[in-house]
Amino acid sequence: MTRPGARASRGSAALMTRLAKAGTLALFLVFSLLAQPSSARTTVDLELVGRVVAIDVYAPPAAQVPRGAAILSHGFTRSRTTLGEHAAALAAAGVIALTPDMPHTFDFRRNAEGLAQLVAMLRQGGVVGPPVERVVLIGFSAGALSSLLAAATPGVVGYIGLDPFDRTSEGGQRGLGRDFAPGLRTEAILLRAPASRCNAEAVAAPWARLLPALVSDRVIDQASHCDFEAPSDWMCRLACGAADPGRQAIVRATLLGAIDRWLPAVAIRP
Repeated sequence: MTRPGARASRGSAALMTRLAKAGTLALFLVFSLLAQPSSARTTVDLELVGRVVAIDVYAPPAAQVPRGAAILSHGFTRSRTTLGEHAAALAAAGVIALTPDMPHTFDFRRNAEGLAQLVAMLRQGGVVGPPVERVVLIGFSAGALSSLLAAATPGVVGYIGLDPFDRTSEGGQRGLGRDFAPGLRTEAILLRAPASRCNAEAVAAPWARLLPALVSDRVIDQASHCDFEAPSDWMCRLACGAADPGRQAIVRATLLGAIDRWLPAVAIRP
């Protein structure tokens, strides 16, 4: 006759064994998911304004007809990878998202010309597949300036400036973006941080009163410059302050809302 305590002991051991197996399976599934990319990403090399640059292309789900394209331009001394999470989120929403390395470090006009060339390539077709009619330009910091200067390009239906920077003239009285903004008819959204050294003390704030087709201008309370990247890194945090998930979520929601406005969803393929 087996003692009740022995039966309980064996039952507990069996339960522990089952839990261990379940835990191992759960860990396996978690690591499998982590090992898989969140969206299909490829890298292409293209010549823009006479320089060959790398461009990461994030594709929407295969079953979904692309809604259009978005080009995300990085900030000063940054790279295409610092906007990769934003691009992946847009791709998951059905947008072909491209994050190019900027051809020039200081020449914001030439970078704008490069973005205009990329828009034209997308509209012609062949870069990422069939022609894309509608393109949204999204820029962070200095990338926001170049994107603004390119936002009048045919096919661009919307512009988003993420904590923009403006290149001022000697004396700091004027700026490239400030001079360009009054003539831009493309709809625009500005999302900014309070004034700090990393956004040149909110040097692009005057754009809000100058853009004729401004949809919204929002300053995120207590935001750092790094809140507008995704992913950011230690270099940005060291220079400009820590990124906060809550504030980054506001940025992501703004991007997705703008995409719904400018690139309406297309029916999913059967």
